[in-house]
Amino acid sequence: MRRQLFATKPLAMLLEELKGENRLRRILGPIQLTSLGVGAIIGTGIFVLTGKAAHDNAGPALILSFVVSGIACVFAALCYAEFASMVPVAGSAYTYAYATMGELFAWIIGWDLVLEYTVVSATVAHGWSAYFQDFIGIFGFHVPHALTRAPFDYDPGLGRIVSTGTTLDLPAIVITILICAVLVKGIRESASFNTGMVAVKLVIVFFVIVVGAFYVNPANWHPFAPFGYTGLSFFGKTVLGQSDAGGQPLGMLAGAAIIFFAYIGFDSVSTHAEEAKRPHRDVPIAIISSLVICTVLYIAVSAVLTGMVRYDQIDINAPVSDAFRQVGLPWAQGIVSLGALTGITSVLLVMMLSQPRVLLAIARDGLLPPSIFGAIHPKFRTPWKSTILTGIVVAVLGAFLPLRILAELTNIGTLLAFVMVCISVLIMRFTNPAAERPFRAPFGIAVPILGVVLCLLLMFSLPGQNWLRLFVWLLIGFVIYFSYGRRHSVLAKLNAAQDASGPAAR
Repeated sequence: MRRQLFATKPLAMLLEELKGENRLRRILGPIQLTSLGVGAIIGTGIFVLTGKAAHDNAGPALILSFVVSGIACVFAALCYAEFASMVPVAGSAYTYAYATMGELFAWIIGWDLVLEYTVVSATVAHGWSAYFQDFIGIFGFHVPHALTRAPFDYDPGLGRIVSTGTTLDLPAIVITILICAVLVKGIRESASFNTGMVAVKLVIVFFVIVVGAFYVNPANWHPFAPFGYTGLSFFGKTVLGQSDAGGQPLGMLAGAAIIFFAYIGFDSVSTHAEEAKRPHRDVPIAIISSLVICTVLYIAVSAVLTGMVRYDQIDINAPVSDAFRQVGLPWAQGIVSLGALTGITSVLLVMMLSQPRVLLAIARDGLLPPSIFGAIHPKFRTPWKSTILTGIVVAVLGAFLPLRILAELTNIGTLLAFVMVCISVLIMRFTNPAAERPFRAPFGIAVPILGVVLCLLLMFSLPGQNWLRLFVWLLIGFVIYFSYGRRHSVLAKLNAAQDASGPAAR
């Protein structure tokens, strides 16, 4: 049993899978891949989480929070790019862990990615709902109060969960269903739809930066770090910096941990390596390009937002559009809300596009039922069953869980994935030094090591409840693996067959 748990999947076996019929179409070029990355990164991070992180955690020091998160992401992105160029198959960090650390670790990170993409999608659906309601409110239309948001929320002032007096978030359900229908239709349609939305939202982001800069009041940047520059905790106990009434860490580092959510777009690029025309070249270009572009835009928007409105007066649900309302530009509020809707829609599309591809990679290895999660539509060539299942789960989470809880739950999963990828690259450098690496992260082993250290630092800056939720989720995953995955593992069956045939067969 121990041998199976730590059995690694050879690179040759991974590449052989690409020759089968049950594979995805290679139709994505560098522009489309970069658009997918930008589409995933620019959206909820700018239009939603900037408000939450500035209001609750960092104040104007959010500008530095984005810098810290961006630096941590650079190291992780370089490791992703190296692995994606070596193994251009679906699965992202799951596949990389399988090739280096063994089946059990691969399952852990794969199960973690399921949490990451599902909760990200639900968070994005919630953000879309807030901006949709803000936009139609300009014209005097309103969603019935009972259907406007999740039925409960976390109040940082009280340090506990409170009732909102509502039933569910109906707009979040509607947008999830619509996106799911587009994704089942096909990758070409999804990518083209996303590219168009990315162009629109980039125009809006530049509008926010340029127009908003004229309404910046430098007084709003004082105090620059009202919660301090730290916010480091260890399994929920604050060891450096302030904490709120509920014991959650506050400060610039705590803000960086919260908005780290905004950077996971380049992770989604790697999940589409199997659909890239020239993955060895295009995927690394798309990963790094999307990260650099978006980091610069994040820093600029956070500076403008906290300059336009004092941090404690920022609306956490629709912060950017509401900022223009507060400075007396209601006409700009409508433009920003429309742009935010477009931007957040593209994020939701990319996240829900990525999730089924991770499930596909796991199902190919027999760790999940291939009849459901490995099923490819005969006409559209998309993982249609898992796409529909993903849509159902996302709609339920988006309807009933609030933004604060969703955002924090997402981040710990994302950071764990980045840590595992950096470790995988480090291991691969020693176990397969001669393997072909079309792209190689620079500065030797320093890049993966720094990636591990910085991502762990941000993980420890998250509230303790996140660690508890992560452990519960992983426990559920272990139950599934040991009850189903271990007994149906393709690699285990292959190794058993080789053992039975004796040395002669090998």
